[in-house]
Amino acid sequence: MPDYHDDLRLAHVLADTADAATMERFKALDLKVETKPDMTPVSEADKAAEELVRTSLQRARPRDAVLGEEFGTEGSGPRRWVIDPIDGTKNYVRGVPVWATLIALMERGEDGGDRPVVGLVSAPALNRRWWAALGGGAYTGRSLSSASRMQVSRVARLRDASFAYSSLSGWEERGRLGGFLDLTRNVWRTRAYGDFWPYMMVAEGSVDLCAEPELSLWDMAANAIIVQEAGGAFSGLDGREGPHSGDAAASNGLLHQDLLHYLGT
Repeated sequence: MPDYHDDLRLAHVLADTADAATMERFKALDLKVETKPDMTPVSEADKAAEELVRTSLQRARPRDAVLGEEFGTEGSGPRRWVIDPIDGTKNYVRGVPVWATLIALMERGEDGGDRPVVGLVSAPALNRRWWAALGGGAYTGRSLSSASRMQVSRVARLRDASFAYSSLSGWEERGRLGGFLDLTRNVWRTRAYGDFWPYMMVAEGSVDLCAEPELSLWDMAANAIIVQEAGGAFSGLDGREGPHSGDAAASNGLLHQDLLHYLGT
C-alpha cells in the first residue's frame, strides 16, 4: 500500500494556512458576504482560504488536480485534491464556531474510480482537528506529533444509538421525512449538530449514526476516509460506499444497515 505520510503532512500545512485566513476574519464586523446562484452564502474568507490552499498546492503538487467549492476544477490526472474552504459558512457568518476547512486527496484506482486516500478536517474556532490516511488509522489532535487515535463506538442496538443530523427541511424537501422521523423514534437520542461535526463524532465514538440528504463531493471526501479509518462505514443513502452519491450515511458499521433501512433510496 502506498505511503501517504508526506501528503498528510502537506494537508496539515494547507490547513494551517487556511486556519490563519479564516480566523482572521471570523466575527469581523466588516466581513463581506455574497449569495451564490444556489442561494447559499459565500464570504470573502471562503474565497481567500481556497485561493491560499490552491496556491500552496500549485507549488507543492503541481501535477495534481484540484477541485474546490468556490473555484471549481483545475488540472487533471490520477490524483485530485478536494477542498471545502469553509464547511458551515452559515455558521461562520453568524459567529457560530462550528465550521471547518475540509481537505482531501483522492486517487484513481484500477477500476477507474477515485477514492479518498487522505482526509483532514480543521475547526480552528473549536480548536479541533481530525485526520486520516488510507491504511493508517484516524486521529485527532493539534498536530501529527500530538494526537490520539480514534475508534467508532460498539453500540449494536438502534435503541441505544445516538443519531445526528443537520436539519429537517432537507429530508422533507426530498420526500424522506417519514423515514427520517421513524428513525428518530427508534433511537436513544437525536441531535442536530450539522455539517462536518457529526461525522467526526461518529469517528470518535461519541455519536453512532449520522446522515444528510444532499451534499457535494467537497462536503464528504475528507469525512468519508476519516470515518472509515476509524472503523466505521460511510456510504450514500443508496448504499454505495464512499462519497460519490450526492448524499451521505455514516455509522459505526454495526448499525449501517439499520440506518439505510430508514433513510436509504
